[in-house]
Amino acid sequence: MSVNNDVRIDQPLLTALKSKHETFWPNSLLKSYHTIKKNPSLNRNELYQAEKLLRRFAPYLSLVFPETAEMNGMIESPIQWLPSMKKALQEHYHSSIPGNLVLKCDHELPIAGSIKARGGIYEVLKYAETLALKNNRLNIHDDYSKLASETFRQFFSQYSISVGSTGNLALSIGTMAAKLGFNVTVHMSHEAKEWKKSLLRSKGVNVVEHANDFSFAVDEGRKQCMADATCYFIDDENSLDLFLGYAVAALRLKKQFEEEKIQVNENHPLIVYLPCGVGGGPGGVTYGLKHVFGDHVHCYFAEPTHSPCMLLGLATGKHERISVQDIGLDNKTDADGLAVGRPSALAGRLIERLVNGIYTVDDQNLYKMLALLHSSESISLEPSALAGMYGPVLTQVHSHLETIKLTKDQLKNATHLVWATGGSLVPPAIMEDYIAVGERCLKEKPENPI
Repeated sequence: MSVNNDVRIDQPLLTALKSKHETFWPNSLLKSYHTIKKNPSLNRNELYQAEKLLRRFAPYLSLVFPETAEMNGMIESPIQWLPSMKKALQEHYHSSIPGNLVLKCDHELPIAGSIKARGGIYEVLKYAETLALKNNRLNIHDDYSKLASETFRQFFSQYSISVGSTGNLALSIGTMAAKLGFNVTVHMSHEAKEWKKSLLRSKGVNVVEHANDFSFAVDEGRKQCMADATCYFIDDENSLDLFLGYAVAALRLKKQFEEEKIQVNENHPLIVYLPCGVGGGPGGVTYGLKHVFGDHVHCYFAEPTHSPCMLLGLATGKHERISVQDIGLDNKTDADGLAVGRPSALAGRLIERLVNGIYTVDDQNLYKMLALLHSSESISLEPSALAGMYGPVLTQVHSHLETIKLTKDQLKNATHLVWATGGSLVPPAIMEDYIAVGERCLKEKPENPI
C-alpha cells in the first residue's frame, strides 16, 4: 500500500520517518488512566491471574532451572541505579538529566536472558497447564514440581508449539517448551543472529530459517500450525497471553520500588523508556505500569529509525494495516529484536491511549550508548536493549514534554527507568565486537539530540 491523503499523519513526521531521521512523536490520543479504567479494554483481574499461574509453576521452575532457585522459582530481574551512566550521557550528549537514572535489568532474567522470558515463558506454561488439567493429569492445587517427571515429558511430547521470531522470543519459548517435552519449531527471520539459532538447536529446537522479515516468519509459523491439530501457535502479533505475561512485571516492580524506597507520586513521577519491536513487550509492561502507578507513570517507546512500526501504526491510526515498507523503509537494523515492519494488532489498540509518545534512534547511537554503559557501569547489553537509554537525554527538549507537562521541580524528583531488554546470553566474542563498534562511534562528533 502507499501512504495517501486519507491517512492521519503529519507530513513533516512522514518526511522525517522516510528520511530515517531520529524523530519524536507525542501521542495526541493519550488519556488519563482514571478515565480509561472506567471502560477497560482488558479485564484487570487477568493480570493477577497471570501472576498466580507463575507462582503455581515456581516449584517446577526452581527444580528444572537451578538459576531460578535463589528467587524460589520466580522469573524476575533486579533494578540498578546508574549514576555513572547518567554522567556519561550528560557529558557525551551535552545534555542535563534531572532526577535519577535506574535500569530495569531484564537482560538478566533467568532461563532466556531477555524481556521475552516474561511473555514467552508465561504463554508456554499456561498452555501446558491447560493441557494437563484438561487431561486430568494435574490439579490446580498440586505441587507443580511433578511436571519435571518423564511421565509428563512423554505426555507433552504428543503436542507441538510453533512461533515466528527475530530471536529473543524464540529463545524463551524454545527453551521452556523443549524443557517440558513439547516438540518445538521456531521460524526465524533474516535479522536473527546466528548464535541465537545455534543456541536453540543445542536445546533440541527445530529452527526454520527464512530470507524474509519478522512478519513473514510469523505467517509461516501460523500456516504450519493450521495444518496440524496438535500444534499450538504462539502469535507475537496478536497474543493476549504474551501481553499479560509482560504486564506482570509491573506488580513485581512496585515491590522492588518499595524496597528501594523509590517514591512514585505526583511530585515524584516515574518516566519509563521501553524498546519496541512488534509492541507486545512494551505494551504489556505499559499496561501493567498504568494499572499500578496510574497517571504518575509516563511511558515512551523507542524504535530504530529503519523500523518505526508502532509509531507509524499509531500515528496513522492504521495499526497492523500499515508497515514501514509501505513508506519506503527497509526494516534493516542491528537492533535485531526491534527489526519489525508491522506492529501488533492487539498491543497497538490496547495501549494507544496509554503510551505518552514514541521516538526513534539510529544504530550509531545504540552502539555509542552500548559502549558508554559498558565503560561507566560494566553492564553489557545487546544493541536493541539500548534503545530506551536515549530517552532520558530527550527530556530536557521542550517539545518532548508535551505529553508529560511536568514542572522543573517534578522532573528534578523524577525516576527515569530504562528497560534493558536483553544481552546476558550474547557470546563474549560478539559482545566485544559490539563494544568495539561503539567505541569507534564515540570518537565521532555527537549530534544534538532530536
